[in-house]
Amino acid sequence: MTNEVLKAMEERRSCRRYKPDPVAPDVLQQVVRAGLFAASGMGKQSAIIVCVTDPALRNRLSAMNAAIGGWDDGFDPFYGAPAVLVVLADKNVPTHVYDGSLVMGNLMLAAHTVGLGSCWIHRAKEEFDSDEGRAILRECGIEGDWEGVGHCVLGYPAAALPQAAPRKENRVFYAK
Repeated sequence: MTNEVLKAMEERRSCRRYKPDPVAPDVLQQVVRAGLFAASGMGKQSAIIVCVTDPALRNRLSAMNAAIGGWDDGFDPFYGAPAVLVVLADKNVPTHVYDGSLVMGNLMLAAHTVGLGSCWIHRAKEEFDSDEGRAILRECGIEGDWEGVGHCVLGYPAAALPQAAPRKENRVFYAK
């Protein structure tokens, strides 16, 4: 008998091409809920999720991300994904980056299990360390000292996801 969680961990791949169809709200909520159940240092739950489905805000974040990455105007580092889950974590918690990373992992795994494609897009730290990024948080009603951990872009895959590459050798050491 195959364990479905372990199977999903082996099969999940990053998606870099999405259909323009919006993600159904109930499906999006399932993914967000999974993110909220990620492990966190000392149970502090220091990470938050900003669920972005508004095309104007999504495109604003994409443009900021592209500028930080040094890409030309018009390049979409979110690969056309219609939804973005921005994970931020409280800078005052020593484990905040780890906590946010665990949320990202849960989001991507959950997305796979409900038929969505996902990809971790970096540069959230730089985005939300900027004046514009902090202004976006204020516009969303978010106060505090937050560090951007990542963007989990989501949507329905526009193409088949790639197969997993063979796992590298000599990555596990057993101490006896």
